[in-house]
Amino acid sequence: MNFTVLIPARLASTRLPNKPLADIGGAPMVVRVAQRVRSISCPGGFVRVVVAADSPAIVKACQEHNIEALLTGTDHPSGSDRLAEACQLLGLEDDQIVVNVQGDEPLIDPALVDAVAQLLARRPEASMSTAAHAIETLADFHNPNVVKVVLDGGAMALYFSRAPIPLWRDRPDALPSPAPLRHIGIYGYRVGFLRQFPKLAQAPLEITEALEQLRALWHGHRIAVHITAHTPGPGVDTPEDLERVRQLFKS
Repeated sequence: MNFTVLIPARLASTRLPNKPLADIGGAPMVVRVAQRVRSISCPGGFVRVVVAADSPAIVKACQEHNIEALLTGTDHPSGSDRLAEACQLLGLEDDQIVVNVQGDEPLIDPALVDAVAQLLARRPEASMSTAAHAIETLADFHNPNVVKVVLDGGAMALYFSRAPIPLWRDRPDALPSPAPLRHIGIYGYRVGFLRQFPKLAQAPLEITEALEQLRALWHGHRIAVHITAHTPGPGVDTPEDLERVRQLFKS
């Protein structure tokens, strides 16, 4: 199957200025993300990788490394708005699939990106797809920065939360069994839904939890979830994260 990977990239960052252009092994971080995703093997299909940038400097850096990039608006309130504009600029059809890969994930597993796209193609009842993996420690289970997801019997998302869910009633200080799931911030979308999504009213649950994907559930859309056995590579939010990834990239 054919699908498009969109990598939104914003130059402004509070904790790490000019983050998309941060050097990792001789190339900007957003370029490293695109290069890694371009290694997806899709027999009989085609994977297009495009950076959706808010700055000419990012577009220029991508072009210098033969990465397709386009300039989007600077006033988008969310990443999904930027992705919707990118779909419009690229002339994508409503039934096509795009995967949103964050521009600060230079160690993302290309197989995970492919799995999220393939899952959405197999589940026509879903508007979105995403991924999760088992939580192994109580610290992560109770950490509000670790987003949890619970599924129904068909591996569709029932709810996403920063709270420890599902909570074992009789043993609240133990991990439930089977293991709870940590949500991984990668999304597949049908283009028609992605055009509609930014126009949907914000959901009260979305505002409370600060989780945009809850808007889709609130409005009755379904999200298919791929469960992976592999913990994703670290993303980059701080200077310390950047140095850690630089060292991992060397190795």
